[in-house]
Amino acid sequence: MTPEAMLDVAYDEARKGLAEGGIPIGAALFSADGELLGSGHNMRVQLDDPSIHGETSAFRNAGRQTDYRSTIMATTLSPCWYCCGLVRQFNIGALVIGDARTIVWGHPELAELGVKITVLDDDRCFDMLNQFIADKPHLWNEDIGVAE
Repeated sequence: MTPEAMLDVAYDEARKGLAEGGIPIGAALFSADGELLGSGHNMRVQLDDPSIHGETSAFRNAGRQTDYRSTIMATTLSPCWYCCGLVRQFNIGALVIGDARTIVWGHPELAELGVKITVLDDDRCFDMLNQFIADKPHLWNEDIGVAE
C-alpha cells in the first residue's frame, strides 16, 4: 500500500469527524505490509473526551500488537506532542503526514529519533482543516491548548 493510499484512509476518517461536528483530524495504523490495523478520528467534541485525538483513536481501534516498530501511522495533520508521545512510547516506526503546513509539532524530533517521516503536503487535508479553523476557531484553539 502506498503512503497516499494510507493517507486516504486517514482522510476519510477526518471527513467522518467533520460530519459529526468534530475536529477533522483522522488517522490510521497499518502493518508493514499495508494491512489496516485500525483507523479513527478526533472525537474530543463528540465524546467530550480530550484524550481522543485521531492518532489515539486509530491506535485504540487497532487493538494490542506485540510490536509496533514495523507499523505505520498515517495522519492528516502533523501530530501534536501528545500523539508524538504515543508514537515514541510504542516505537511506531513510520509516520505518513498529510498536512504539515497548518501546524508542526514534534515530527521533526521523531525523525531525529529514527521514526521514518513522510510528509505528503496534501491539499485536501490542509483545505479541510483550515476551513474548519476559519469556521470554528474556538474549537481549534481548545484542541491545540490555546486560550482565546
